Amino acid sequence: MAAPVHLTFFGGLGEIGRNCAALEAHGRIVMLDCGQLFPDDMPGVDAVLPDFDWLLERADRLEACVVTHAHEDHIGGLPYLLRALGERGATLPIYGSPFTLGMVRGKLKFAGVPVPDLIPLGDYDRLPIGPFDCEFLPVTHSTPSGLMTVFHTPQGRILHSSDFKLDPTPIDGRVTDLDRVREIAADGGIRLLLADSTNAGSAGSSTSESTVGPVLRQVFDENEGRRIIIGAFSSHVHRIQQVADAAAATGRKLVVMGPSMVRNTTLARELGLLNISDKMLARDSDLDDLDPARTCIVCTGSQGESRAALNLMGQGRHRFVTVGDTDTVVFSSHPIPGNEAAVARLHNSLARRGARLVHSGQLGVHTTGHGKADELLALHDAADPDLFIPVHGEYSHLVAHHELALGRGMDEDRVLRCTDGDRVKLTGEGVAHAGRVPDGYVMVDEAGRPVSVDLLEERRAISGEGFVLVRVLVDGRKGRLAEPPMVESRGWVEPAAREDWHGQVVAEVTEALAGPLADGSRDAHELSRLTRRATGRLVSRKTGRKPTLVPVVEVR
Repeated sequence: MAAPVHLTFFGGLGEIGRNCAALEAHGRIVMLDCGQLFPDDMPGVDAVLPDFDWLLERADRLEACVVTHAHEDHIGGLPYLLRALGERGATLPIYGSPFTLGMVRGKLKFAGVPVPDLIPLGDYDRLPIGPFDCEFLPVTHSTPSGLMTVFHTPQGRILHSSDFKLDPTPIDGRVTDLDRVREIAADGGIRLLLADSTNAGSAGSSTSESTVGPVLRQVFDENEGRRIIIGAFSSHVHRIQQVADAAAATGRKLVVMGPSMVRNTTLARELGLLNISDKMLARDSDLDDLDPARTCIVCTGSQGESRAALNLMGQGRHRFVTVGDTDTVVFSSHPIPGNEAAVARLHNSLARRGARLVHSGQLGVHTTGHGKADELLALHDAADPDLFIPVHGEYSHLVAHHELALGRGMDEDRVLRCTDGDRVKLTGEGVAHAGRVPDGYVMVDEAGRPVSVDLLEERRAISGEGFVLVRVLVDGRKGRLAEPPMVESRGWVEPAAREDWHGQVVAEVTEALAGPLADGSRDAHELSRLTRRATGRLVSRKTGRKPTLVPVVEVR
């Protein structure tokens, strides 16, 4: 009897981000991606990671991590995992395409994490990784050199689509190879398909990336005499190439702005993935000497990221760029789910400064990197899998992909819907749930320090309702307050009314503590509880607000 294969999903099944899974056979584990989730409404949180505890407990069984492509939701968790493994004296070889590994190397060096063995993969490479024989096929996506993976396992072939689309005319000519998928399916079959679900609920097919170039050229022609600023993803090398082509055709200098944009552009040029001549490139520090009407800036920040170049421009805080009424700002992207409000705020801030805006709601300056329903069906038809698990997407996307498979004719018992934390077992009888692993959000700040749920809730409360701090100094020998309580608050009441309200809090707390102190109470914890209750009672009764209450009691 063939050995079972286990799959464990740590993220990416129920949200856009944290894509991370593990395949296990014969007691050995190969990871598939290790991504992060960008935080939304999480003050002081820089990244949201998968819970790595299950993996760290099995560090001696980890063989490698295969990274499918260079997006942060697939590689952003690697610095944190590798640092944690290093603290246990372990490491983890990373497999990926040269561009993806270049991005990984840059991330690890920036984070100060030792770089492990990085093993480059080419299209159609086939090699053993841990207990699996792996074959890698090209896929088209919105970053170069994405790879579909075929895992040859004791339970048959598992095909992981990676993020993909079916683009017949990609910029680099590298198409998703469904013909090879059909050959594999015809020669022994595909036991289990794991496929990208992001656009499962969108009918039809995506448009080709090559359609964006002519639209960008149109924007450049229609904005002659104006400076053009393009916001795009720094990993979208093919989009940057089309921006550069439009700039070159209209005689503009190209200024690449933002650390990640500069880093990725440099890497792509070194690998021959990006063709931009040295003579048309300029630095951001050269902007004062350039003719704005013959300048194009390509920069980060199209998702409204607070520290990115576009957002700094919108706030008037960018070191080199002051946006005005002779600028045209092009958003060559579509808001990631959850970023809509931030992007709308950025649109407004740039418009207030006089900029002319162009975005994907007006013109085709962006196209998705994820296949829509017809493309997903084409993959299913090519693979004709025995079993299917929809992956990568919000829960509604997983449901839509599930229904798409049923509509194609798959039996209900051959489709398994999973979420973060699910562990499944693949045997000769099929695939079934086999328990759970921790799936909670692991939040970290910019330095990689953990941020607890309690701390996050405090920050949210302070930012939403403000805080009231009450400092109480008790004379323990005399059993009374050594001085009147000191009150400080922010964001609770109007500043002009603050002093009066503070006086009321002082009176309420003084009265609440007088009796217990006279009765001999000297326990700082109990006196803090009484202070909090008295303050909260007044605040709720008088204002109906719920600020964070911070009692500080010292007994001398």
